Amino acid sequence: MPEYDDIDLRELFTAFTINGLALRNRFIMPGMQRGWCQEGRPGPQLADYYRERSAGEVALIITEACAVDHPSATQGPYYGWMRPDTTDAWRKCVAAAHDGGARMFVQLWHEGAIRKEGGSGPYAQHPTLSPSGYLRPGLRNGRAATTQELKEIREAYVRSALLAREVGADGIEVHAAHGYLLDQFLWAGTNVREDGYGGADIRNRVRFPAEIVASLRAALGRDFPISFRFSQWKEIDFTAKVAQNPDELRAMISALRAAGVDMFHVSTRRFHVPEWAGSDLGLAGWVKSMTDAAVCAVGSVGLGADIMESAEGTRAVEHQLAFGLGELQRRFARGDFDLVCVGRSHISDPAWVRKVRERRYSEIRLFKREHLERPGRDNTPHVAPAFVEARKAEALRDARAREAPPASPSAQAPPG
Repeated sequence: MPEYDDIDLRELFTAFTINGLALRNRFIMPGMQRGWCQEGRPGPQLADYYRERSAGEVALIITEACAVDHPSATQGPYYGWMRPDTTDAWRKCVAAAHDGGARMFVQLWHEGAIRKEGGSGPYAQHPTLSPSGYLRPGLRNGRAATTQELKEIREAYVRSALLAREVGADGIEVHAAHGYLLDQFLWAGTNVREDGYGGADIRNRVRFPAEIVASLRAALGRDFPISFRFSQWKEIDFTAKVAQNPDELRAMISALRAAGVDMFHVSTRRFHVPEWAGSDLGLAGWVKSMTDAAVCAVGSVGLGADIMESAEGTRAVEHQLAFGLGELQRRFARGDFDLVCVGRSHISDPAWVRKVRERRYSEIRLFKREHLERPGRDNTPHVAPAFVEARKAEALRDARAREAPPASPSAQAPPG
């Protein structure tokens, strides 16, 4: 396979340590919802799924998002929860990951304004809470949380983190990406609070997420790894930006690192796309230039269509493994990141990491959209209807933009 002749990934198979936690290589499987939980409890299928990927030589597995122990976290019946009544099932998942030599982080999560209001579920009587009651600018759902409610949510994160450690997890990940609660705090478009927790200044918008991290660090001690997953893009707005420029990004990263973050999991739709003009650095590369914490890149490694295009079916699957691995090698060697997450390819092939290490590229089971299907496990009816409609519109706009002919050079030139 000549296209792979110049690819040398040996450095990605060296060991790495996150706050004292040893990993056998640099590959991570990120949290991806499989729909295999029932009222917060994972079934045997999910434990088997983790065991298979661990045997495939991935170094770290991050669980699918687990709602924190607060009634406003979600209403989806097929999402995971980290509560006292689910710990026995999650303990089996952690043990399954350990069986094959992988480490496991539990990802802690709260939907915020994406959560459906009302209904007939067990938490229907509880309000949907967010920074300011916005799904995105101009689109409301639920209401703004009071300062007392923020305190209770912060305490819920701590309770769930302690339970994660109790079940044997090697660390936790705070989900602050893709338009969910903590991302809603970070994004100026959904956070217009005037109490020091919001507004135009990113140092105020990062305050609540940083307080959560600081509370987790105080409860868990210095030696328990904490990852922080964040993104610019949202499921409801692919072009959104939390940080408008490198200075804002630096302010955010500095506050979170000071609060106790050990790893930044930098979620992009395509890891190799430059974040700002004038540099080919992706977002992970910018973060790495600003911190001594570990940095993990993610986004369409080996695939042309991104995760949202796969989920929505707005773009055919394009396999670009040689290109993706080549970019991975180049950017890793340059020092843009320490670790890399591979998501959809791990859904399709549990042994993806081992096959890449052994250069058995032709044997990799290629990702197909149907591998994402979750028969009978659809959480969509339990998120805000306006969010579902807005996400469909965003996917359609993105597809149309991709199909539009490129602008002429004169049209791209700045005025004047």
